[in-house]
Amino acid sequence: SRTSYAIAADLSEMELKKILIEKMEGKKSIQRSDEQRNLYKALVEAESAFAEEPVQTTCQMEEPPHPVFKTGADDQPIVQTSQHPEWFSQPRRPPS
Repeated sequence: SRTSYAIAADLSEMELKKILIEKMEGKKSIQRSDEQRNLYKALVEAESAFAEEPVQTTCQMEEPPHPVFKTGADDQPIVQTSQHPEWFSQPRRPPS
């Protein structure tokens, strides 16, 4: 049978482990809250920086000049007979 001293030692070791675990969990919680605080601070800074930037509405923006394309309207049509006249022939009427 185990002595009461050994049992007490086991209990106190378990208590110490429990305290250690609680402290470690508390530290994680503190680290998490620090991280959340830093993220929130960065978010607030980003929002205030964004708010300070001038925002243009579409009616205030300059419209870029429209591109001018060379259409080739002066070109002359190429008159050349097709090598496949059956492709362009008028369809025959079906016999009635």
